[in-house]
Amino acid sequence: MHMGKKYIGYAGTYTRKSSKGIYRFTLDIETGTLSHVEVAAEVGSPTYLSISEDNRNLYAVAQQDQMGGVHAYEADRETGSLKFINKQLTEGTPPCHLQVHNNKLVTGNYHKGEVELLHVKGQGGVELASSIHHEGNGPHERQEKSHVHFSGATPDGKYVVVCDLGTDELATYQIENNKLEHVHTLKVKPGSGPRHITFHPDGKTAYLMTELSSEVIVLDYDSEQGRFTEKQTIRAIPEDFTETNDASAIHISSDGRFVYTGNRGHNSIALFRVDEASKELTFVEHTSTGGDWPRDFTLDPSEQFVIASNQHTGNLVLFARDVETGKLTNTGSTVDVPEVVCVKFLGE
Repeated sequence: MHMGKKYIGYAGTYTRKSSKGIYRFTLDIETGTLSHVEVAAEVGSPTYLSISEDNRNLYAVAQQDQMGGVHAYEADRETGSLKFINKQLTEGTPPCHLQVHNNKLVTGNYHKGEVELLHVKGQGGVELASSIHHEGNGPHERQEKSHVHFSGATPDGKYVVVCDLGTDELATYQIENNKLEHVHTLKVKPGSGPRHITFHPDGKTAYLMTELSSEVIVLDYDSEQGRFTEKQTIRAIPEDFTETNDASAIHISSDGRFVYTGNRGHNSIALFRVDEASKELTFVEHTSTGGDWPRDFTLDPSEQFVIASNQHTGNLVLFARDVETGKLTNTGSTVDVPEVVCVKFLGE
């Protein structure tokens, strides 16, 4: 939504302490300020959000007592208010990630090691279609079993791609007869812990963030076969940083020129320049996120700004983005959102 250069954003949170659920806020890109934080929907630990391509619906991870799953909402493009449509919950822990694409919603469940496929029905509601359980482990102490951390559609819409932090795997599935059918699995470096992936606008390159080794793996993507092959691996934290760092999110600018990654521990966003020909990365600089434990960050719809969400300090921090160099500058504008995890915007 766009009114006098203002965008409506939503923040997903944990509700373990003081958070009430999904929060709404306003970004004014003319003044470069964040404001108007308010509760948009009361729901248990909506840690990840996804907005439909037409900006009509918002989907949130949800937890209710001993159940976990998805809540579906209708989003008002003028006011940003959320109207509850329905929910789909199953026994056990909730997912940690979800993404909607072409009326299909996929979730990734860290604790269960599961991927769920849901249908988006007429009014935007969801219903469970099928699920897949991953098996396996890795050498790191946090890899005692499968931990699915990301599940989303490839940009061509042909496949679902799944990052499994527990098994060091990137798996590709096709949707056949409302079921996920396995196509290919790429095994990456043992102990690296794949967490999130983003695609270059060319549709032929992908960038995989590893949480445990804090690296970006540049991948060639073959859309004919749904296969990934490794091309380059580059560190996202300084060589001399020896404290714990859990790499978090990865995002790319829509012109495909810059990749950004989040570092929890180092508390920074790393900027990489994308080589126009090879699509490989060159590290440029780190920017402090102005808080502790940046679980995620996002580019706003104009891509003139980046908003970092710092979970442990419970704040959103606004950075101006130089579209020529990709560099970020802290604007000094920050708002409090308790236990904040992720941010999504209503587009134009």
